[in-house]
Amino acid sequence: MIEHDIEIMAPVGSYESLMAAIQGRTDSVYFGIENLNMRSRSSKNFSIDDLVEISNICKKHNIRSYITLNTEIYDHELNLMRSIVDSAKENNITAIIASDQAAIQYAYNKGVEIHMSTQTNITNIETVKFYSQFADVMVIARELSLEQVKAITTAIHKQNIQGPKGKLVQIEIFAHGALCMAVSGKCYLSLDNFNSSANRGACLQSCRRKYTVKDTESDLELLVDGKYIMSPKDLNTVSFLDKILAAGVRVLKLEGRGRSAEYVKMVVSVYRQAVNAWFDGTYNNKNIEAWNGQLKKVYNRGYWDGYYLGRKTGEWTEEYGNQAIQRKIYIGKVTNYFNKIGVAEIKIETSTLSVGDETKIIGPTTGVYEDTLTEIRLDDGIKVKEVLKGEVCSIKTTGRLRRGDKVYKIVNADKNIPNLVQR
Repeated sequence: MIEHDIEIMAPVGSYESLMAAIQGRTDSVYFGIENLNMRSRSSKNFSIDDLVEISNICKKHNIRSYITLNTEIYDHELNLMRSIVDSAKENNITAIIASDQAAIQYAYNKGVEIHMSTQTNITNIETVKFYSQFADVMVIARELSLEQVKAITTAIHKQNIQGPKGKLVQIEIFAHGALCMAVSGKCYLSLDNFNSSANRGACLQSCRRKYTVKDTESDLELLVDGKYIMSPKDLNTVSFLDKILAAGVRVLKLEGRGRSAEYVKMVVSVYRQAVNAWFDGTYNNKNIEAWNGQLKKVYNRGYWDGYYLGRKTGEWTEEYGNQAIQRKIYIGKVTNYFNKIGVAEIKIETSTLSVGDETKIIGPTTGVYEDTLTEIRLDDGIKVKEVLKGEVCSIKTTGRLRRGDKVYKIVNADKNIPNLVQR
């Protein structure tokens, strides 16, 4: 494969997702610390104390690490912000992603690399020039077309616009995941309705609901178009990734810090394959169809191509919540693992597990282990076709598992799914 400099950037909301991103072959990960990030409410966030372990894991696997420090910051939070930046430097975190000038200025003065968040709403070359005194990488507004993106990357090269490291500024875009109806995510609906600010990382996603229009002079109400009129479908760019890379984009940001570890692994893996295919000449319709088939298996609200190809209005979800074609059902936990023989002991807690079931086993150091069961044994070594709730069984594995790892089986979404489903 041709050596290339395209960076795939994965969302990490847990240690499970961190390992899953690595398994998917990411180049970098981004994550929140404490509550000064745009997913402070919707996902589990790491603490400052986690930075040592996160940094060590990233170094071991030769990937870059970014802290999202991109909310509006109030005076009483300045000390926390400074502590996060100081800890990032102390633990050799690659960069912070910021939008508030207080965080930008402090990190710059401390010599910590800065990436500009989408919250800065960068839409033109003059704004790129301004932020280039602070940042080496910039996320541009999600509302730009690829034609506009290309104009910016061309101007960066032509005008030799460099960041603090003395290298040309790199342009990053959102390539996959949830979109907000508001310009670059600057939404006030949650704040107005529930006094919970999206711009402070506490969005309650009131846009994801159905709404009616009511005539204030009568009792007449209309359900608007039968759709979720403020809830965009999820972004999916794998079908035109060639155009994105040709536009000069060098960092592909995958959204999903609030989503599951298997989502992270799948999405990272698909975009890794697509980027490599662009370089080795196998980016074609057959592979694109296969990649889209894979992406449909994990959480999504339906897909569309965003504004990159020139659209002026969005596509809205027609159903509430997850539209993935598969679901995972929690089955039980790994109670022991025998490393020398590669056998896991599992306590079945909720449902049944059968030979032929597709499984995912997830844990903080395991990441996501995937397999289709070919053999199940009971404690006495007897082979069985199925084990029931309350039983203990053992399975052979090709990867190492750990005690406490959670075991799931995968089912088609169109089946009658019990309440045991874990999204």
